Amino acid sequence: MSTLKNLFKLPELRNKVLFTLFMIALYRLGTHIPVPGIDVEQLKVIQQSASGDGVVGFLNLFSGGALTNFAIFVLGIMPYITASIIMQLLTVVIPRLEQWSKDGATGQKKITQWTRYLAVFLALIQATGYMFQFHNGIIGGQDSGADLYPGGRWNLPRVSLGILAIVAGTALVMWMGEMISQRGIGNGMSLLIFTNVVSRLPAEFSRIRESRGWVTFLFVLLGVFAMIVAIIIVDNGQRRIPVQFPKRVVGNRMMGGQNTYIPMKVNQSGVVPIIFASSVLYFPVLLQSVFPVSVQRFVDQNMVRGDSLFYILVFGALIMFFAYFYAAISFDPKQQSDQIRKQGGFIPGIRPGAPTERFLGYVMNRITLPGGLFITLIALVPSLLILLFNISNFGFAGTSILIAVSVALETMKQIDSQMTTKNYAGFLKPAKLNS
Repeated sequence: MSTLKNLFKLPELRNKVLFTLFMIALYRLGTHIPVPGIDVEQLKVIQQSASGDGVVGFLNLFSGGALTNFAIFVLGIMPYITASIIMQLLTVVIPRLEQWSKDGATGQKKITQWTRYLAVFLALIQATGYMFQFHNGIIGGQDSGADLYPGGRWNLPRVSLGILAIVAGTALVMWMGEMISQRGIGNGMSLLIFTNVVSRLPAEFSRIRESRGWVTFLFVLLGVFAMIVAIIIVDNGQRRIPVQFPKRVVGNRMMGGQNTYIPMKVNQSGVVPIIFASSVLYFPVLLQSVFPVSVQRFVDQNMVRGDSLFYILVFGALIMFFAYFYAAISFDPKQQSDQIRKQGGFIPGIRPGAPTERFLGYVMNRITLPGGLFITLIALVPSLLILLFNISNFGFAGTSILIAVSVALETMKQIDSQMTTKNYAGFLKPAKLNS
């Protein structure tokens, strides 16, 4: 309570927190405003028949229930995430984008602007696909038997209005995330995902208790608690590479001679690989209506259901791939080696230059493996629950907890650092008692 009291004593920090809460409230409101022109009674039928398994359950989780509500925020931030994946992949192969990535803030601003354009374009495609799917009563290959545009509702003006509302909602979500990052606390996009995940957890726990009883419910609670502890340990785990800087004479003073380290996190990419892998898996689900019947049947059996062996293997492989891919983007061994060499430092026992680069690359690959395997196991927990206990209501439990804990820790660290600069005790360190 004293920490919360100190938090609201700082006008600047208090305003950031209140602004963040206000934007989150507006976002949650948008997840319950349906797309104009639909039949609300038919929407209730879809909500009752929608399943929480597989990639569809993941998207419903990330939209905070906006998918089954067919709200104006039905796409959430998924188009922006997908656009970010594409832009990061293109940065490796397109020289102009690679040059922009090296131009600092100016180049990053250009990349961000093109990411927004691409996100709006993807939102337009996905919104059109959603309109046809919900018109046919299909959510990710699952036929609900309902039609959101029955009778004469299915016409060009009404469909165009619905697509425009969804695309505008996606653009608004991107703006809200950026505003939270600039004027609020924490990363805006991560906090919006955190909000959606946390909002779904009470309903998921309630369904477990109602369908499986108190014994299974308590067992799941113990599993969740153990998972939270494991996530915190792995998230804070790091390999510290020692770096020494020799002493040098500057004028009449002796400078340098300090020892420091390079922190390399075990889970360098966080929850990003899971998000990227799910976005890739959802493309066939979204476009299955244009595929032949045999392909549609394969997609229904292997990409919609979370307990499919094909789904488990492909999803796990994609998570591992993006774990290494994101780690390679976020940590450049060559750049780190050059920076250490220019500052006159060295890693004990390792020669500067190419040997240091190879050593850092070797360490990065070694620690990325257990981190990637850990988040893969966490992401596949729902599939294991389905296979072992036939629990299909608690969709994406591991991903939900991983996102919630990771974003909460990141936000707490930001609040703690800002409070520490103002001489207040933060959340992560206990306040000192006066003797």
